[in-house]
Amino acid sequence: MCRLFGLSSAPRRTRATFWLLEAPDSLSAQSHRDPDGTGLGYFDADGAPETRKAPIAAYADRRFAEEAKRVRSTTFVAHVRFASTGGLLERNTHPFEQEGRLFAHNGVVEGLDLLEARLGDDRALVRGDTDSERVFALITKEIRAHGGDVGAGIGHAARWIAANLPLYALNLVLVTPDRLWALRYPDTHELYVLERAPGGPHGDRHLEHSGSAGRIRVHSRDLSAAPALVVASERMDDNPAWRLLEPGELLHSGPDLAPVSRTILPDPPAHRLTLADLRPEAAASQRVENPAAENRRDPHGPA
Repeated sequence: MCRLFGLSSAPRRTRATFWLLEAPDSLSAQSHRDPDGTGLGYFDADGAPETRKAPIAAYADRRFAEEAKRVRSTTFVAHVRFASTGGLLERNTHPFEQEGRLFAHNGVVEGLDLLEARLGDDRALVRGDTDSERVFALITKEIRAHGGDVGAGIGHAARWIAANLPLYALNLVLVTPDRLWALRYPDTHELYVLERAPGGPHGDRHLEHSGSAGRIRVHSRDLSAAPALVVASERMDDNPAWRLLEPGELLHSGPDLAPVSRTILPDPPAHRLTLADLRPEAAASQRVENPAAENRRDPHGPA
């Protein structure tokens, strides 16, 4: 299953080294299970979007490790890919950039001919072959149609997809230089959020965590005096403050890092797919590591 990650420390610039490389279940660790690509998106000091990505696993990508240690940004989005649509090429590797925004997605959306017809001239935004980039293009189109309101754009695009296209999962993270949005829909895959106060639970300490087995301790100076908000497709450490987003919940965090949530998709997809409905490669890309959880989410069982 693809892995999603987003971090905001806006308006402060910080490193994401802890989260990307050193956490007990970091994206680098997760990439041993998701081998088809690694991407990191961030913003430079002038607010221009940057991406570093390659169609190889994080643990084998020296550039990914070097960028994750060096880069500072107010917001980050990262993705470890298990391909479901599109070949193993850089143009198909998340995150994607459109009109100054960065985006990554976990899930499967089918009916791409209908989606492309809906895009119209905005099909030109798409450079690769993935369903994810086409979903992003629809969101971009709707943001423009709603005067630059990102939340409204995500909501209108997601509701159209849920009503018209065969859908397995539509978990996503979208960031700008000072804002982060995350959507979990429906309940197929998990997506968690963590609000971390400056200095952690005690208010005066560096960021430190231990893994569940106690074998890994992590230390990060960058967030010792600054708050942060993290979104990830798994709890990345033992912090009890991780919260699972509700199905259909859209989370928005601005420069004050005070997240606001609302349910934008209260109903299940009109054409909901199960693993049994997916092509074999798409089904393989969406499997979770816990078979019991997988069977709960797919009443028809694996393909």
